Amino acid sequence: MGKDYYKILGLSKGASEDDIKKAYRKMALKYHPDKNKSPDAEEKFKSVAEAYEVLSDKKKRDIYDQHGEEGLKGGVPGAGGDGTHFTYTFSGDPRATFQQFFGTSDPFASFFNMGVDGHGPHGVFETMDVEDDPFITMMGGSAPRMGAGTRRAFSFNPHDASRPHAKTRQQDPAVTRDLYVTLEEVAKGVTKKMKITRSVMASDGRSSRREEKILTIDVKPGWKEGTKITFEREGDQQPGKIPADIVFVVRDKQHPHFKRDGANLIYTAKVNLRDALCGTRVVVPTLDGQRVTLNFTNEVVRPQTTKRLQGYGLPYPKDPTRKGDIIVHFDIQFPPTLTESAKEILSEVLPL
Repeated sequence: MGKDYYKILGLSKGASEDDIKKAYRKMALKYHPDKNKSPDAEEKFKSVAEAYEVLSDKKKRDIYDQHGEEGLKGGVPGAGGDGTHFTYTFSGDPRATFQQFFGTSDPFASFFNMGVDGHGPHGVFETMDVEDDPFITMMGGSAPRMGAGTRRAFSFNPHDASRPHAKTRQQDPAVTRDLYVTLEEVAKGVTKKMKITRSVMASDGRSSRREEKILTIDVKPGWKEGTKITFEREGDQQPGKIPADIVFVVRDKQHPHFKRDGANLIYTAKVNLRDALCGTRVVVPTLDGQRVTLNFTNEVVRPQTTKRLQGYGLPYPKDPTRKGDIIVHFDIQFPPTLTESAKEILSEVLPL
């Protein structure tokens, strides 16, 4: 029988995302080997990290809920999203999971090797009550916020313990990249996988290595150009700094037929002068491959003429069941020159 990740974190199967984060935070701090010296602490610390990695990821959690650990690690046909097998293998590095969660290489390496009662070589660490995250002063506010409440934090001042001082870490500026999508992808929604390469600190807090990581972006139907998707603290890791956020900005790829105007699509149909005056039928393409015919056999097409095809546009982001329209404009193609006989005929038949 496979591992029960919910039981490892002390949760029920219906636990919320916030419950999972709180449970991991509590268990990771409890079993961190630099704090907990019991023989089984290392193994429990690793199990807690693995359970969190699975349950905090929607895709892994869904597969685990349906197929258990065996299905998750053995490969589920078709779960890769493109007909391939999906398999998961734990990285085996619980400190890396701890580091990503708390935003520091290893807080216990310095705070639990100071000596008895917090007395280290440079002063005394005092405790104080704060209405914030317990690591806000210890690690420069880099830990995820789990809600307000009175908790414990560390502060250091070698000269005056009654006036605690905390050194705040600076965060690097956000790294922004464009994410190009087609109008067809905006119409239906699409999942984009973006590969990044970043520096990751080793557990010693001093050396680093290059790491490739895949960031998954679920583009929802109707997302507007300029929509920003932020991956917090996924940038390069450096000593004493909070990793930069990585921000992707949705951009429209140029389309051969349409321009976007909110949820509407603008289409310009070219009509020669004879057809515009004498009558014609105009075929308008749509994003889903259909073609809609506009009948102008009994109507003159003027340069200012517009037609609206309702419901053939893009979904509205807040209500994807509703769609905008295709608005058709007309570009009347005039001949470059006219013969004298053509001019005489037109001058006789055209109204003044």
